[in-house]
Amino acid sequence: MKQEEKKIRKGYDNELRMEFDAISCNEGFARMAVSAFIAPLNPTMEEMADVKTAVSEAVTNAIIHGYGNVQGYIPGRMQCPREISSGKVKMYCRIEGDVLSVEIEDEGRGIDNVDQALEPLFTTKPEYERSGMGFAFMEAFMDDLEVLSAPGRGCKVVMEKKLGSIPWLEELE
Repeated sequence: MKQEEKKIRKGYDNELRMEFDAISCNEGFARMAVSAFIAPLNPTMEEMADVKTAVSEAVTNAIIHGYGNVQGYIPGRMQCPREISSGKVKMYCRIEGDVLSVEIEDEGRGIDNVDQALEPLFTTKPEYERSGMGFAFMEAFMDDLEVLSAPGRGCKVVMEKKLGSIPWLEELE
């Protein structure tokens, strides 16, 4: 490894970058990938479920709302659509110490009003039985959530979660 590469990686315990087609059958793939990625940290079952759910919601939002790929979306059943809008979802995960950072990004439609989108029960796709709880679940299951978006410029969801029982701050003596 070159000296420059070592400098870039210094400070991170591990990282994962992946890109996949924006189709609903890849949502489960993203859940499993993040599960395998955090497994060496020995997370609790609750922590594992929280992370998988948050990633699932973010990826599903990118597929359905970012790219409009709702054909073939049947909750609980894998069915890849034949006709889709082209687009990719990017997932970047980083572990530093006991903190997991996850970024889910698309280059789709973007969000007109991020504050409104973050409100529980708000959805732009009620005809597809979307509950409008995706961002609320991400916020509830992760320790930090940031949504960066603009119309026509895609969306990036940035989440963090501390895994394990090591305190966030060192106690002062």
